[in-house]
Amino acid sequence: PPMAKIILINPSYLRAYGANQAGIANPVYPILGLAALAGVAKSRGHAARILDLSYRPYDPSFLKDYINAEKPDVIGITATTPLVNQMRDISFLVKDISKDILVLGGGAHPSSLPRETMAESRLDAVVVGEGDETFGEIIDGHSLDSIRGIQWRKGSEIVSNPARPLIQYLDTLPIPAWELYPIDEYRKRITRIIAKHSPLATIEFSRGCVFKCDFCGSKNTMGLGYRKKSPERCAEEMVYLEKLGYREALLADDIFTSDNHWAADVCAAISRRQLKMAWTCTNGIRVDSADEGLFRAMKGAGCYRVHFGFESGNDAVLKAFGKGGHASLQEGQRAVRAARAAGLETWGMFMVGLSADTEETMQDTINFAKGIDVDIKKIGITVPFPGTPMFRELLDAGKIKTLDWDDYNVYNEAT
Repeated sequence: PPMAKIILINPSYLRAYGANQAGIANPVYPILGLAALAGVAKSRGHAARILDLSYRPYDPSFLKDYINAEKPDVIGITATTPLVNQMRDISFLVKDISKDILVLGGGAHPSSLPRETMAESRLDAVVVGEGDETFGEIIDGHSLDSIRGIQWRKGSEIVSNPARPLIQYLDTLPIPAWELYPIDEYRKRITRIIAKHSPLATIEFSRGCVFKCDFCGSKNTMGLGYRKKSPERCAEEMVYLEKLGYREALLADDIFTSDNHWAADVCAAISRRQLKMAWTCTNGIRVDSADEGLFRAMKGAGCYRVHFGFESGNDAVLKAFGKGGHASLQEGQRAVRAARAAGLETWGMFMVGLSADTEETMQDTINFAKGIDVDIKKIGITVPFPGTPMFRELLDAGKIKTLDWDDYNVYNEAT
């Protein structure tokens, strides 16, 4: 196929994530999704650029000038729920410049509500779920009606194609094109709350999760089930990040400790490379599967912080939303002790307003959080995001107050 010129856009975070009292922890760093897709484009002989607006104000005239100068064939935009209105605006802006630019949407929100996202934008297609192979076929010029895993615009109607099966062997994916990000921009922008060693990039060793927590939307992009890269491949990606000048990696996996033997092998493979890379595990430490031996291996491989998703301080609530009854409060306390014994920094993540919560159980969570010996505690009000079982149940019950996606940022005080 002829070479395509592609621009991948990450919207501005300033209004959604940076403009409120939690803005100090504005998560500005190279996101993995666009690096992975750019890697796919390069491996197929196309020219890709990443335009990261996360740290800039949303400025239509800047965007217009950039697109006019680059003259791309394809523009891909990623969006979470609070960023989807911006994705819509960008789709209109691009189509005003040229109807011939193919405009694609993807990410957490469009995967959850593809038809609605199409209906309120000028996107030509939405990539639903895992995008690596789907995106590759689109940019290679396959006809849209033949591509699994998309919804697309055929004249005035929106056509939903069959779903795409999950990629089984993640080692077959190209290495993410992190080199397309302007590394110097991140060196000065990342907060010490997120990274001790700047600059930082996101990395993944595995995809998916086998649990079905009702507030979690990861199944919409990663599917149910668990797929792993080989330990050697994980280490190779870490080596590449170091070569580019990154000093820290944020592990984006849903669940790193699903298979402790594999996780230990990953740590061993990284340790053998003697890298000067630090990394953190910001989700995916299952409290019931954590042991001190694995924590020591992680520490030896450069990991310095683990986050525990305690969510609730009430065992019945944990069971009710889908943790399967294994992740008990007792296990949580044991896991924290094991991590601290191995010399790791610990974060505890809590949520109030879970499906089964009452005032009493939320008080249990507060009491449990007060008593647990972690370095940092983060407590969030549960937001029912589109595409989660929780959102669907509340919508059916008439309890969702707003469908204005700008209100769905994590730090809001929407009343």
